[in-house]
Amino acid sequence: MLILAADTSDKHGSVALCRGDAASFEVLGQTSLEGGTYSARLVPSIAELLLQTGFSKAQIEGFVVVDGPGSFTGLRVGLATVKALCEVLKKPLATVSMLEALAIASGSDGEQVTVVLDAGRGEAYLGEYRTAHQRAEMLRQAIVKLNEYVAQLPSPRSRLMTTSEKIVQALGHGAGLVEPLHADAIAHIGLRKLLAGETTNPAMLDANYIRRSDAELFSLPKH
Repeated sequence: MLILAADTSDKHGSVALCRGDAASFEVLGQTSLEGGTYSARLVPSIAELLLQTGFSKAQIEGFVVVDGPGSFTGLRVGLATVKALCEVLKKPLATVSMLEALAIASGSDGEQVTVVLDAGRGEAYLGEYRTAHQRAEMLRQAIVKLNEYVAQLPSPRSRLMTTSEKIVQALGHGAGLVEPLHADAIAHIGLRKLLAGETTNPAMLDANYIRRSDAELFSLPKH
């Protein structure tokens, strides 16, 4: 199955073209994207990736996209682009949370893990998962004030992991620093979802911000 995966959730994004089935997985090409350039570079980067690998967009059999949490603008660009491609090409779509992806990539079978990502403004995105067989069952998802979360950390607790050195310092001993994931890792998780029929209707696709964006908050009617 030939799939295209995109991640525009953070300031460093990427797009990857991969191929695989239930027994194999191959990265055919991957391109890095810088935040702030997604609206201008995402579609050209996909076209360049297809040209470099010798495939056409009509040959893509499925799409995978990170649906959050993360940058309001970045997520909107990525989701709108993938949604349009899915609707035009009539191909299936799988969504992957970055919290979920990091839990799968770093967790062991039967382990409970907590992924903490920097949300800015002294806040953090929090995802608690139980991992098994390259899947992650979500137990809790929230946005928290980092200092309040640190003060209330339970003991014993699940293994903590983050991609941010700042959060490692805040959480203290026991928090693990893991490498950020790129679109190829997202594609691998998404491929399993596509093969299992765990797809998302493009017409219903929306970003998982965990909280409302400022734009949405400011547009709410005042009573």
